[in-house]
Amino acid sequence: MQDAALRLHAVTKDFGTFRAVDALDLEVPRGSIYGLLGPNGSGKTTTIRMIMGILGPDTGRVELFGDDPARTRREKVGYLPEERGLYRRMKVLEHLVFLGRIRGVDGRAASRKATDWLERLGLGDRAQKRVEDLSKGMQQKVQFIGTVLHDPELLVLDEPFSGLDPINQDVLEEIVLEYHRKGTTILFSTHLMHQAERLCQRVCLISNARKVLDGPLEELKRNEADGIVAIDFEGPDAWIGGPEVLRSEVAGAGVRIQLQAGADPQPLLERAVAAGARIRRFQVEEPRLHEIFVRHAGSRVGSAPGTQGAAARPAEAAVHPGALP
Repeated sequence: MQDAALRLHAVTKDFGTFRAVDALDLEVPRGSIYGLLGPNGSGKTTTIRMIMGILGPDTGRVELFGDDPARTRREKVGYLPEERGLYRRMKVLEHLVFLGRIRGVDGRAASRKATDWLERLGLGDRAQKRVEDLSKGMQQKVQFIGTVLHDPELLVLDEPFSGLDPINQDVLEEIVLEYHRKGTTILFSTHLMHQAERLCQRVCLISNARKVLDGPLEELKRNEADGIVAIDFEGPDAWIGGPEVLRSEVAGAGVRIQLQAGADPQPLLERAVAAGARIRRFQVEEPRLHEIFVRHAGSRVGSAPGTQGAAARPAEAAVHPGALP
């Protein structure tokens, strides 16, 4: 990929005997919305902290816009950490101006931009309130404003929708798409597959510290299309279980079945007919991202290589904005 905003080359990170990220290769094209997906504890946040220089890789290297990250990170990257970190006793507008200035924005320009953003996100009347007087969701919107105030070329968003109600999730999604239309590269990590499916052009799925899948979302769906069967039927349903069935769910007048990777759906149809079910529809469908996730990561959730389980993972403190690289 010649025009990548971000590259990771065989990046590995250990915490004692715990391997958090294992030889991860990653390329994020400029101008794309790229999802870093995985179960909680899979290594997403550790990967992002290495991208941001908060942690250093034990092996491998990180490139931003084809250069050393230390030269480009502060001016070109906006970072919203998973563990929100704001100075709670600062006033909201004062805090945003501070965040803008440490990213190279002139104080007056930062104040003007911050005021516009606060109005847009329904916080105009809170500009002179202390951060600690805001709700959790309001604080998250303030931190998001601080993330975009310097108009970054790359947005790195770690679990950006956590703590927001559905209305504000929609607002944030629209802003993300707006930045995408302007040509901004967006990398966000999430374990919420439905949001990733709506937003992402490319995804990387990691589980237990290792990359499992990586590529354009539509291509991944085509490659996985032989594993989802939608069946509308009447009659008995005991035939639904079987060695080729990974999971099933009720869908309208029938059932949607996710098969084991590479499984042939024909025995399922034969069992249904033999059991006396009347089949009205039997159709192989394109899988949802959630189903791809379950197929490839569901059996991998647990202890990472070289560990005794998730409990071995060290706790990581909140990242405060003044401490960012």
